[in-house]
Amino acid sequence: MVSRSYSNLLDLASGESLNLGRVGRRLPRVMTVAGIISELDDDNCNSVVSDAPSSVIQERTIIVGHQLPLRIERKSDNKGWAFSWDEDSLLLQLKDGLAEDVEVVYIGCLKVEVDPSEQDDVAQVLLENFKCVPAFLPPELSSKFYHGFCKQQLWPLFHYMLPLSPDHGGRFDRSLWQAYVSVNKIFADKVMEVISPDDDHVWVHDYHLMVLPTFLRKRFNRVKLGFFLHSPFPSSEIYRTLPVRDEILRALLNSDLIGFHTFDYARHFLSCCSRMLGLSYESKRGYIGLEYYGRTVSIKILPVGIHMGQLQSVLNLSDTETKVIELRDRFKGKTVFLGVDDMDIFKGISLKLLSMEQLLIQHQEWRGKVVMVQIANPARGRGKDVQEVQEETYATAKRINEMFGNSNYKPVILIDKPLQFYERIAYYTVAECCMVTAVRDGMNLIPYEYIICRQGNSKLDKILGLSPSSAKKSMLVVSEFIGCSPSLSGAIRVNPWNIDSVAEAMDTAIVIPESEKQLRHEKHYRYVSTHDVGYWARSFLQDLDRACRDHNRRRCWGIGFGLSFRVIVLDTNFRKLSTEHIVSAYKRTKSRAILMDYDGTMMPQASINKTPSPEVLSILNSLCSDPKNFVFIVSGRGRQKLNEWFSPCDKLGIAAEHGYFLRWSPHAEWETCVTVADFDWKRTAEPVMKLYAETTDGSAIESKESALVWHYQDADPDFGSCQAKELLDHLESVLANEPVSVKSGQHIVEVKPQGVSKGLVAERLLSTMMQRGTIPDFVLCIGDDRSDEEMFECITSALSGPSLSSIAEVFACTVGQKPSKAKYYLDDTAEIIRMLQGLASASDQAARNSFPHFSLESAP
Repeated sequence: MVSRSYSNLLDLASGESLNLGRVGRRLPRVMTVAGIISELDDDNCNSVVSDAPSSVIQERTIIVGHQLPLRIERKSDNKGWAFSWDEDSLLLQLKDGLAEDVEVVYIGCLKVEVDPSEQDDVAQVLLENFKCVPAFLPPELSSKFYHGFCKQQLWPLFHYMLPLSPDHGGRFDRSLWQAYVSVNKIFADKVMEVISPDDDHVWVHDYHLMVLPTFLRKRFNRVKLGFFLHSPFPSSEIYRTLPVRDEILRALLNSDLIGFHTFDYARHFLSCCSRMLGLSYESKRGYIGLEYYGRTVSIKILPVGIHMGQLQSVLNLSDTETKVIELRDRFKGKTVFLGVDDMDIFKGISLKLLSMEQLLIQHQEWRGKVVMVQIANPARGRGKDVQEVQEETYATAKRINEMFGNSNYKPVILIDKPLQFYERIAYYTVAECCMVTAVRDGMNLIPYEYIICRQGNSKLDKILGLSPSSAKKSMLVVSEFIGCSPSLSGAIRVNPWNIDSVAEAMDTAIVIPESEKQLRHEKHYRYVSTHDVGYWARSFLQDLDRACRDHNRRRCWGIGFGLSFRVIVLDTNFRKLSTEHIVSAYKRTKSRAILMDYDGTMMPQASINKTPSPEVLSILNSLCSDPKNFVFIVSGRGRQKLNEWFSPCDKLGIAAEHGYFLRWSPHAEWETCVTVADFDWKRTAEPVMKLYAETTDGSAIESKESALVWHYQDADPDFGSCQAKELLDHLESVLANEPVSVKSGQHIVEVKPQGVSKGLVAERLLSTMMQRGTIPDFVLCIGDDRSDEEMFECITSALSGPSLSSIAEVFACTVGQKPSKAKYYLDDTAEIIRMLQGLASASDQAARNSFPHFSLESAP
């Protein structure tokens, strides 16, 4: 796919892109050389717009993961490589959720190192035979990326392990972070080789590639991009310790859809976005979304499932039947507890064995009758922590066997060698109870696999002496801290750190009535069998398609450097206001209405001293002195402060408290735009606000003449937001029969009389000018926040009414590049002042030109 680079996407509004088909099968291989790429150094720094839809219309999904779903080994003659699909890979299994006509392309690393001289041939074979695009990483870079940043820093932190000392969790290492960024950029280059950005969906998987969305969004602003995190996402108190926390959050937010296994993980992510980036989320019709520079980033919560077909096919193998017979005879007369875990620090293997020990101590009747089979898969990571876990596990198992075992009985059977899949399936089949006591785990599909295996089939039923018509049974003891726990409502949930509690759960799993075991199994089987990996993939991609539905109708502008890059989605007519353009229109027109917000528009929000500068007062005086102008300051501030600040401005109109009070000039009386009988409602609303102000540290009440405002910008973001929702509901309830409106805004909850808005001021000004016989042919409206949008909407709709000339020049302008009902924007208050200075200079010039003209006519 050929793409075109543009420095400014707003220049493309009327342009047409090339219509090119996909490239041929032979694709160029991106050269990857040893070294580190800075996250701020990107050769393709310009934003890239997607090409027109490809001439070959075929739905395609690009799956990007750390490793390709392939098995690879050297051929027997040592010449070349032999490849086959890895049936255990989730990335391969999720194809079950895609329609048969959807083409799937995989991008990832191989599990072995391939010599550079062979990489081109290997890449060609994989593309042609498997539709896989390998990312070849130099060994040193790969080690720093995976064993360094991923396993030493991200993995422990995401599992709630803080680097309190060099021996416990990896301290942040900038060189490892650079390696992580470099690998993510290499993956982006690989996606670039095959993507057709207007047609394809890209689905990125797991914590290894969390900054990849930024590189892809930077290349293609409208890319249809989903990301799913397969690990836990920690609470904000843990995550905020990561030095590159903002970079990773912003990178993830360059996705269109972000998926998590549980609500807890999603909640932690949303809390981090709120606390660290100031973003809020809302739920609309069941969908959770984050507004991020005009884009809605959707949040998906759905645990992954298992591959039913694979499990059932293994259950039908003769090898499985043989192994089940062996285990049946071996454990005859005994109750088997089964654990299947990786040998790492978070799986809680030693805690499980200690619970088994406690069970045998507290319930002596189970000695000789209960066996714990612990299958310990090889650790994926490496280091001192893994070695300590192995030593502790072996020592604990040995102690228990010495204490409670004999020549005919070993209470703990530790299997630390790799097992064939059918062997593991056989253990599932004979186990009365499966135990997963991880102290933290993203999902863990072991309980799901166990449930399906306990359902069995007719041949296994016969081997185990079960009647074909008899109900199946299973029991689960699972940790509260694993992702699958919420979906297994019939499991016995435990705190793995509480050894006594886990031991009692094991006893309960043995003595619970058979009918209860059957009901729990039936409930679990119904869920697991209907929510398989295909269901999960199908649901995610459907939501991704929904999230990207409007992509081609949007106008995007990429801004920011490095990992701070983001895309702003703007209205198709939205553009920067040219000073030359507005000054030209200003000079041509004869009746002008000018409405301006103050805070954030003429005065920076961050400024502590809000008093208008002499420059601002001079500009306002020049504009007001022009007889063709009606000039208004429209502010949320009180009238006393505005009157004090702008008293030097003769002829300036002021609307205070968002338009409740209005004054046409300094010599006129204040009017009210809305008739209010009384403010008795304040006696009801103020005590309620005081209650929330007292219980919410960092909040305060602002009392205006016409309104009450509860501010919580200095409060804890989560607690403040929660309290704001409660306050909103509380006030709406107690003020239900009062003529007021209760609204929430950016860190505020406000109560004000019904009908009061800045839009009402704009409407009042235009109608008054029309009554005086001066229909405006020029309107300028400037503001920076949500309350000003009502003014923009009013003057835009007035174009089709009698209050504006049919040829009127209308300029609705917001401050900053953000979604708005305004047609124009200027970047900041400095540009606003420069633009107003241009208008003021035009008025001053007109006044100077007209003065000698009148003097000459009156001369004798």
